[in-house]
Amino acid sequence: QVQLVESGGGLVQAGGSLTLSCAASGRTFSLIVMGWFRHAPGKEREFVAAIRGSGTPYYADSAKGRFTITRDNAKSTAYLLMNSLNPEDTAVYYCAAAPYPSRRSYFLEDTYNDWGQGTQVTVSS
Repeated sequence: QVQLVESGGGLVQAGGSLTLSCAASGRTFSLIVMGWFRHAPGKEREFVAAIRGSGTPYYADSAKGRFTITRDNAKSTAYLLMNSLNPEDTAVYYCAAAPYPSRRSYFLEDTYNDWGQGTQVTVSS
């Protein structure tokens, strides 16, 4: 089991930026695929981005060009840099951990076994 702790959420104006962090413990970090999902009011939780231990990233269409996922294996931490935020990005953001390799797509939340508690991101217009 992997323990995950997110941080970095908050209130930001439209057009601004935020960086979320997710600190992991409990398993060899470089062997874990780290993902970010978000859950907005009235919507289902959705995939945002994921990154393999090698650094290969995956992005949802809504994140491409605005968000960047990175990881520091030495610090067992994953990051999500979010630029050009808009009110539609308002949600609780969760990081999640999945084993590598997996037969399942890293775009699907069922692929992930462990989840953080979430951090609120609010974008004001």
